[in-house]
Amino acid sequence: MKILVTNDDGIYSPGLLCLARVASKLGEVRIVAPDVEQSSMGHAVTSGRPLKYRPLARESFEAYRVDGTPADCVALGSFHWEHMDVVLSGINLGLNLGNAIWHSGTVSAARQASLLGIQGIAVSAPGDPEEPDYDALASHVETALRNVIGDPALPLVNINLPLRPNGLRWTRQSVRHYDGRVVPGKDPRGRPHYWFTVRPIEETEEDTDRWAVENGWVSITPLRLDITDESLLANATATHPLD
Repeated sequence: MKILVTNDDGIYSPGLLCLARVASKLGEVRIVAPDVEQSSMGHAVTSGRPLKYRPLARESFEAYRVDGTPADCVALGSFHWEHMDVVLSGINLGLNLGNAIWHSGTVSAARQASLLGIQGIAVSAPGDPEEPDYDALASHVETALRNVIGDPALPLVNINLPLRPNGLRWTRQSVRHYDGRVVPGKDPRGRPHYWFTVRPIEETEEDTDRWAVENGWVSITPLRLDITDESLLANATATHPLD
């Protein structure tokens, strides 16, 4: 099995190496990741300039850094390494739950793989930005991956891990709340600026990805490329005939 490992935290992220080590137990691994952090980049692709694809030593892994987005990394990785079986994206420094998947670079890299006909799996976990301990989660990451990797019925999967997992749960995306907010401030010269950050969410729906992680479960959420709301489409077709 040929496994491409990427992320949005950049080529030097410890989460990237942890995922690559786990993946090496499941198949042949190659790393292709952004040369700098690309968090919250979403599914941006670089079309206005050429991209660089340069080799870089990362332990014993064949690795390349790209001066582009996570989606760029998957596109270039698949170009240089044909017939890949799986793209693993992560381990992200921070959870990608609920509506965060819309702007997540981690999930978007997995989505880019799925668009190319390759299974895409995103993996995220909370952690201390200064000293994240992903190795403590490695066995749980491996267990989750073994449950989904290589399954053609699961072309796109989003996995989130709590710090101390109790086990695995199949979940759906939490869509009731959005945790983004704008925080205004001023720079040292008194000029206004703004941070986009998250706020706590008190209530979550049972069996959603957010609920699972909050209750100590590894959340495994199958996603899809077609985001059409079938029930609304059926209702619109029945109640609003077009001229």
